[in-house]
Amino acid sequence: MTVVNKISNIVERMPRQKQDVLLALVELLVDDDFLTDEDLVDIKVSREEYARGEFVRHEDIDWD
Repeated sequence: MTVVNKISNIVERMPRQKQDVLLALVELLVDDDFLTDEDLVDIKVSREEYARGEFVRHEDIDWD
């Protein structure tokens, strides 16, 4: 049985809530190799904007 099959079998037995948590974790671990060229450009631009201080802090947003 391949690693992918083993992982799939384990995930299928997990409760849905834990599957959602696992998905979020896996998405964090995914290398940039899985992103499109457009994604990579967007990430580069965003990082440059952040480095220049062009961002809004979460606590500065009026969520009401």
